[in-house]
Formats: sequence, structure tokens, C-alpha cells
Amino acid sequence: MRILVIEDDKDLCGLVCQALTVSGYETDSCHNGNDGLFYAQNQVYDAIILDRMLPEIDGITVLEAIRRKGIYTPVILTTALNGIHDRITGLDAGADDYLVKPFAVEELMARIRAVTRRPGNLQISSDLTAFGLCLNPATHQVSFSGSFVTLSKKESALLGYFMRNPGQTLPRAMILSYVWGSTADVEEGNLDNYVYFLRRRLKSLHAPVKLTTVHGVGYRLENI
Repeated sequence: MRILVIEDDKDLCGLVCQALTVSGYETDSCHNGNDGLFYAQNQVYDAIILDRMLPEIDGITVLEAIRRKGIYTPVILTTALNGIHDRITGLDAGADDYLVKPFAVEELMARIRAVTRRPGNLQISSDLTAFGLCLNPATHQVSFSGSFVTLSKKESALLGYFMRNPGQTLPRAMILSYVWGSTADVEEGNLDNYVYFLRRRLKSLHAPVKLTTVHGVGYRLENI
């Protein structure tokens, strides 16, 4: 399972991510609302831990924005604000749970287990479409005009990232971060290898798309 932690207190963020990793979760993390919104909109997570008081964009605004986008990933809102009005505001904005700081990491883990057990929250099986391609992230199958191939987990994550951003040039560092995780020790050559594999898969479907290399920057999925 993959968790996004959006927390401006870097020490607390590090402790939470470390505890999640020890518990077997994959994690991404960031420290402001702009980055948090970008992560949440461009990657699939099993849960999001969202600080309410964030720089650039506050947590409530981030939460409302992702809900408007149709992203129903469970969100645990964390905050030092403990008033009943504050809790009601957070829950009405779309939070699934509300945890007041300071909190015990063990309680946070229990709340993560609780929200991820709830049926019907995640949209990870929703198909992605771009340029006539259709990708099912749950089965890792990509199809075009009645033909399909099954991708590896990493190939599926990589293609999914491109399909969420069709026609946009994605920097290599961002692709590595979103596909392999922000803390993963991955060489850039691994990305090149997976792009090569993905190009072969797309060619076998005879799909009118291509993964274009933008030298010195990254890659772009575009229509032929």
C-alpha cells in the first residue's frame, strides 16, 4: 500500500514516513500545499495524511480540490486545532478522519488501517484514457482498438503517469519520484529501460501514440 504524507513539519514528516516504512507501506512526502495537490492528482494512493496548516495552499483547500477532481482516496486530516468547529469543517470538506496533534504514531497507524478497510473509497481500478489508449491500473492491462497487453507493475505505473498528463513533458526526476517513490535509490538508467519496454508494448498494440524523448528534460506521451 502507498501513502502520501503532506506535512510541513519536516521532523514529524520524517518520523511518520519512517514508521510507515517499517510497517510495510510505501511512502511519498512533501511539505507544502502546492506539492501535495500535485502528488495527490498525479499518483494513486491508498491513503493521504494531510496537515491542515500548510504553506502556499492550506490543507482544507487541498482537500476540497482533490474531492472536486473526483479523487476519493481516504484522507486523514492532522492539525493542532481541536475545536468542534474545526473538526466539523475538516470532515465537511471531505476528510475521512481527523487526528489532533500531538498524536501517537501507533494511533495514526490504527486510523490508517481503519480508513483503508472501508469499501468503496478508492478509485484505483478506474480506467485511464488518453489518445485512444485505455489502461486499467488494477489489472495492468492496456488496450487499443480491441487489442490489449498486460504490463508489469512498474510499466503500468509509468504509463499511468504519462496518461494522467497527456502531451505534457514530464521531467526525469519527477517521473522517478512518482513511479519509484521519492525516497527510492533508483538510477536514471532504470527509467530509460522501462521507457524502452513501454515503447515496445505500445508498438505491439499499433496505437497512434509515442513516448518522445525531450533531451535534457524527460519524456512526453503524445499522439502521432
